[in-house]
Amino acid sequence: MTLTQLRYIVAIVDAGLNITLAAERVHATQPGISRQLRQLEDELGFQMFVRKGKSLESISTAGAQVIARARIILSEAANIRVLAANFRSENDGELVIVSTHTQARFVLPGAIADIKRRYADVGIRLEPHGDTELMDLLGKGAADLAIVSTASAAPNAELAIPLFRWDRQILLTRDHPLASLGRVPRIDELARHALVSYESSLNAESSLRRAFVDAGCDLNLAVTARDADLIKTYVRSGLGVGVLAEMALSEEDQAEFHVFSARDLLPTCTSWVVLQRDRVQRNYALDLIIALAPHIDRRDLVRVVQGAALADWPTPPHWSELGVEEASIRAA
Repeated sequence: MTLTQLRYIVAIVDAGLNITLAAERVHATQPGISRQLRQLEDELGFQMFVRKGKSLESISTAGAQVIARARIILSEAANIRVLAANFRSENDGELVIVSTHTQARFVLPGAIADIKRRYADVGIRLEPHGDTELMDLLGKGAADLAIVSTASAAPNAELAIPLFRWDRQILLTRDHPLASLGRVPRIDELARHALVSYESSLNAESSLRRAFVDAGCDLNLAVTARDADLIKTYVRSGLGVGVLAEMALSEEDQAEFHVFSARDLLPTCTSWVVLQRDRVQRNYALDLIIALAPHIDRRDLVRVVQGAALADWPTPPHWSELGVEEASIRAA
């Protein structure tokens, strides 16, 4: 049994039992993966997967137990390699970040640029995804860290670090009927119009949907999108009232649209960095977190990440309270 064989069977599972896709993801050939799988099954004395013809149909009962332990072994092997690289003060490697499109577009660029200046040989792979996908990708080991937002409690994760708080904005074309109110529209007034907001608003537990339900109103979503710039485009096209994160608004947007703060209508959100508790982090990953959350002492971060202290984070600043220079760096 080898680490390569374990890596291949985990890749097969994560690729939905598609060996061709698994081979692409681990930069191997389909015949090579199939051969290694047969060798592992011969050594173990049972089949990892249930076959249907030449295809894999499901994971066998015994295979599921092996795969669960294979993930642990591969994770610990990766941790050993990271520890060694940190002790050798190596400044290369790859940092994989998953986040929403809004965080990727308006929050992360400045911090990533700072890390690239300090660690020129580190490759950074940024993958924007929908809210519901982020924690799953992190849990599968497909990313080193995830940037997520919540409107109430902290994410359901072992290690979540608060970055900053933010509110949503209501975006209207200048000729929209609600623009002439001269005040923030009430929920019942918004309910009379179609809205354009994030894809996450489709979820039954979304804070936007809950606010409408609590007010006894129906939420009418004309269009949803993952990208804040698309929300602006649809509002500009007259498809509805936009509801989006305040970080996504530029001075040009403020001049073009009529903008109301939704702070008194919708709960304030918090952006978090989420890590896997059992994963050793490279030094540059911790430096990226500090670049995003300078209100946190790096020594405290290291102690918490290493399990030497309990998390007791300071209250994160509000996006609107950030200094002009810091805000511009984050939104660059």
